[in-house]
Amino acid sequence: MKGLILSGGRGTRLRPLTYTRAKQLIPVANKPILFYGIEAIVRCGITEIGIVVGDTKDEVKATVGDGEKLGCKITYIEQDEPRGLAHAVLVSEQFLKNDRFVMYLGDNVIKDGIDSLVNEFRTNKPNSQILLAHVSNPSQFGVAELEGDRIVKLEEKPKNPRSDLAIVGVYMFDENVFKAVHSIKPSWRNEYEITDAISWLIDNGYSVVSHIIKGWWKDTGKADDLLEANRIMLELLERNVKGKIDPTCRIDGKVVIEEGAKISGSVIRGPVIIGANAEIVNSYIGPFTSIGPGAKVTNSEVEHSILLDECEMTDLNCRLTDSLIGKQARIMRTKGLPHVNRFILGDQSEAELL
Repeated sequence: MKGLILSGGRGTRLRPLTYTRAKQLIPVANKPILFYGIEAIVRCGITEIGIVVGDTKDEVKATVGDGEKLGCKITYIEQDEPRGLAHAVLVSEQFLKNDRFVMYLGDNVIKDGIDSLVNEFRTNKPNSQILLAHVSNPSQFGVAELEGDRIVKLEEKPKNPRSDLAIVGVYMFDENVFKAVHSIKPSWRNEYEITDAISWLIDNGYSVVSHIIKGWWKDTGKADDLLEANRIMLELLERNVKGKIDPTCRIDGKVVIEEGAKISGSVIRGPVIIGANAEIVNSYIGPFTSIGPGAKVTNSEVEHSILLDECEMTDLNCRLTDSLIGKQARIMRTKGLPHVNRFILGDQSEAELL
């Protein structure tokens, strides 16, 4: 079997962060989201992985490399523009050939991995197996209708859903999927939809079965989803303190402090990860917070947030929470008068004063 990871989307819902980096490389618990998908596939014994890339291909290649450090061999497959998931399969045909494969959307995080899904697919050998999850808002997803475990119908974002089973971003296919992607036409949004390809398989008598996920999963396409994914993955940490901590500090719970980090006069309450060469001075770092490498927090309080590499927070007189702060961003309180709020914000930024 082979793996196929899609990493070509533009990440419009995460702008302005995605103006300067691929959405799949935004860190969750200080690890690029894309790595969770790669690691999940490698844990299933699949070591040949293709990554479909687009405009951000150079950054993805520089971050992931040839895959050796992650225990796999990476092949990069270029897609001229995001034209749908089925189009990503189409451009990957030469890499996949006649092999069965798992397709994983690169901005998804699945807490418990995909081992059981892949094992079922290997054992039962259907033409396709689709990962589903019960959701409270099925009209916002592709929705499956089942007879037993067999999928008999798919609808994309239906107004009146026939079930609450949404398609999660993991799909299993054999070589017959190429007949499907060659047969379908672009949708109203001029994209080749994977739901249309799966429906073609169903309509033409191929075996398409379901696997309903029981654990936690998240499509990290929005800031709130990223923060939730960060919270869940931080809870899996094991305490590991390697940085320099002075005796005045208090470190509670599941805390990872990487080498080169310096903590002084501060309280760190886990689960928290503090990246290499970060500096925390006279501050409170509360639960569910990731501090990126080289970041600096001084005389401030922060919790349930993600601070990316080399950003700075200085002298805040209120606690920062539920926030996503970009690379090398700076938030500071100046000492002059009058006391006002002053912002320099890029396109599509968002600031809330509470």
